Amino acid sequence: MAKLREECGVFGIYDHPEAANFTYLGLYSLQHRGQESAGIVSTDGEKLYSHRKMGLVTEVFDGESISSLQGTTAIGHVRYSTTGSSNNKNTQPLIMNYEKGELAVGHNGNLTNAKALRHRLEKEGSIFQSTTDTEVIVHLIARSKEKTFLKRTIEALTQCRGAYSLVFLTPKGLVAARDPHGFRPLVLGKIDNSYVVASETCAFELIGANHIREIEPGEIVFINENGIKSFKPLPKKQHKYCVFENIYFSRPDSFLQGRNIYQMRKNMGKQLAIESPADADIVVAVPDSGTPAAMGYAEQLGIPFETGFLRSHYIGRTFIEPQQSIRNFGVKLKLSVIKEVIDGKKVVVVDDSIVRGTTSRKIVKMIRDAGAKEVHMRISSPPMKFSCYYGIDTPLKEELIAHSLEVEKIKDYITSDSLGYLSKEGITKAVTTNGDKTSNGKANYCFACFDGNYPVEITDEKVSHQQMDLF
Repeated sequence: MAKLREECGVFGIYDHPEAANFTYLGLYSLQHRGQESAGIVSTDGEKLYSHRKMGLVTEVFDGESISSLQGTTAIGHVRYSTTGSSNNKNTQPLIMNYEKGELAVGHNGNLTNAKALRHRLEKEGSIFQSTTDTEVIVHLIARSKEKTFLKRTIEALTQCRGAYSLVFLTPKGLVAARDPHGFRPLVLGKIDNSYVVASETCAFELIGANHIREIEPGEIVFINENGIKSFKPLPKKQHKYCVFENIYFSRPDSFLQGRNIYQMRKNMGKQLAIESPADADIVVAVPDSGTPAAMGYAEQLGIPFETGFLRSHYIGRTFIEPQQSIRNFGVKLKLSVIKEVIDGKKVVVVDDSIVRGTTSRKIVKMIRDAGAKEVHMRISSPPMKFSCYYGIDTPLKEELIAHSLEVEKIKDYITSDSLGYLSKEGITKAVTTNGDKTSNGKANYCFACFDGNYPVEITDEKVSHQQMDLF
């Protein structure tokens, strides 16, 4: 199915006897952020130990591999590759040996000037081992003339543009850093006397850690035997949190900017119902991400919410298609319609986004085939018209249906009786509080995929007209 995909999730824990076990559990909780590879690097204060492979967290790790990760401090990473190659060379955390010792790093995001930096570094003699933009950060740290790791990191990140939430590990400590705009989430927690960092608060729940706060945009947190210290050495920028974390990527039980994701998505559905009501018998969701919005939509209009689709969670990364052609086979593998719910009804179907339009077209066809009298498609986000360069795998803008077609034409293409999107103003209302807005009342969110207003210049577009490698 044509869904957007997040690049990855990161996790780190300092000074806990079950560091490797807890990192494994943290990555398991973040599996939705990346399903192609997973890795953990630990330290006993003297050296780094690593285990990284392609596959899901439960496929990559077993008792033997976890027990080999010695020490009381560790970082972990789950990854989804996009245009970059999908192999062990690019699995994270990346590890390097340089003049000052061993270093590992896990990265969620995308540098918008990675190609320009890499070109400069290669001209200066750097030799790259992977195709990830994360390795650019590593080379910048290695080439720095600063005396301490913290200062080296600050110097490196000052040169980076775009989105990054990072965890670094050395034998002597753990460092977490977030870009000045705060595109990608990063949170701080504590279990017993040990500090924990993660991409989402849901990673804390499984291990029983307490959520302390978000790591702020532009903040670098340094944790070692002397405790925890916070630094804000990077240039101040207006916060631009990725609104798609709220719409789709983050797990419903996580919190962002102090608000629960599930409740925000339900609010999106309620606002969508206010803006784009439909005369219908039932409301159904495209599971799983469309479910809270569909519930909010139904509640707002007083229409019954029904389970119209069942989603299979057991689809492997490959499958064998029968030789005899089956219409909409790929979608049917993941979604099945409950005909008894749909038959004879006027149906509102709620989803979080339309990307190319092909999946929505197939879903509408499946509902009609199940006997629906009418099909009204409702989307709990604005039309997606532009590519993302800040850590989300999106097609080129020319491949996005809303980039070239107006809503009425999209409705005709997907063959629904009506189509309604949530407005940009509506989604702002659903996800923001007073603390999310600047003094002029504008929301501190990035809407670039909807309006094309990119907060950070895409420097690498000058290097290549193709979509950049999003590691």
